[in-house]
Amino acid sequence: MPATQSQDEDHWESLPAGIRTQVDGYVLQDSLFPAVKLVWNAGRARGIGLHEAQLVVHERYVLLGDRIARTPECPLDLESLSALVSGLPGRVAAIEAVWDGDTVHDWFVKLLAITDDPAEERHLATVYSRHDRDPAEAAAGAGRTLADHLGVPFHFANPDDPGFDAPRWRP
Repeated sequence: MPATQSQDEDHWESLPAGIRTQVDGYVLQDSLFPAVKLVWNAGRARGIGLHEAQLVVHERYVLLGDRIARTPECPLDLESLSALVSGLPGRVAAIEAVWDGDTVHDWFVKLLAITDDPAEERHLATVYSRHDRDPAEAAAGAGRTLADHLGVPFHFANPDDPGFDAPRWRP
């Protein structure tokens, strides 16, 4: 049977005050994994498993909402991206968007500048999913605009299918 909000509150209240303070500190810093790990470790003897720990921390995120220090969004406007590119060593050969992911943000898109001499890729922006934005569409739009501005190709091998196996601009 799935946990209810009341069960989550009971689990939360069963934790010592010091643990609750530390968990809220992690949540306010947007440190999901340390918060879940702490609830799980401190709550095992109180019947809190990993799933319940995740639900408890989720409820803390909901409760603390606007107070959480979120990672600032990367700018996707042409002026900002152009400023980032202008400081790169070497000639920009292409702009590329690639899927990446982790267990905190799920799938997201990185926008990269591919340079020659030195042959490197330089991170320009990370585009996370939001309720009002598809990261692939936002990254592709910004990447195409920047590539057109620079007169270089834009590459996004598989904008409709997140994964790590899409072909890259430069293998």
